[in-house]
Amino acid sequence: MERSAAEKPFKPVKLCSYHFCPLSLFHPVTIIYDLNYGETEAKLVEARRLLHHRLALPSDRPMLRVANALKFNEVDPISSRSLEAKRLVDVHIGSAGSGVAGGQTSLVEGSYEYYHYLQDHLDDDGWGCAYRSLQTIISWFRLQQYTNVPVPSHREIQETLVSIGDKDPSFIGSREWIGAIELSFVLDKLLGVTCKILNVRSGAEMPDKCRELAMHFTTQGSPVMIGGGVLAYTLLGIDYNEFTGESSFLILDPHYTGGEDLKTIRAGGWCGWKRAISSTGQEFFLRNKFYNLLLPQRPSTV
Repeated sequence: MERSAAEKPFKPVKLCSYHFCPLSLFHPVTIIYDLNYGETEAKLVEARRLLHHRLALPSDRPMLRVANALKFNEVDPISSRSLEAKRLVDVHIGSAGSGVAGGQTSLVEGSYEYYHYLQDHLDDDGWGCAYRSLQTIISWFRLQQYTNVPVPSHREIQETLVSIGDKDPSFIGSREWIGAIELSFVLDKLLGVTCKILNVRSGAEMPDKCRELAMHFTTQGSPVMIGGGVLAYTLLGIDYNEFTGESSFLILDPHYTGGEDLKTIRAGGWCGWKRAISSTGQEFFLRNKFYNLLLPQRPSTV
């Protein structure tokens, strides 16, 4: 019998069971998903929203996606790349204090991986700092289970920017720098993540943004990329005294070129608190440079 033009071809159901144990529950739950549907397809989003409601789970963050499922094997839950590289996670934990008297500390919420120069057998010394900051940010979204998209390589980041028309094809394979705007394009394209961008006319004005940055870490909790001149850093938190104006910034520096040694990283100041201007007058944020701060927004979704 011939199929009429109006009939849709039969699509076999691909059912798979997943087991979850959200922190707010005292027992695991098992959910069966049809893998024919993508996780962002409206039918599954609505089904997960109903499950969140029935289980009294938060309605603004994913807890029942495939990426949240329990793993019962030895495969690394983040990515095979991470397993090979054995990247350090949450390197700021245990760092010395900021030195701000009476300050209010606001920090990144959740875990991230530390991406820096010369990882993945790639010599990106001198041009890849913003790429590494982006990789750290994407690792945060992965570890918070917002996505299971692999952390992209430098080339994949470049290919993404070319695919959306932001760069010419010759950009692929180059050593050209990227900045906060390009990072926002990649996060939107690969993860569907929106970003806010703060503009700072001079490094000397960076402390003026402390209230906004504190609000970001309190409400969003994601790492922030700071780009100025030819340098990029990842911001993990701030310590700010709103009465005295004294402030300090918790910086994760992607310019580190050594091995995955936490003691070396801390001793060298590659992850630690920095003043905009030190007590000796040394500028961390240069007053003659313009800075863009990229604030990724946590998706309000299930």
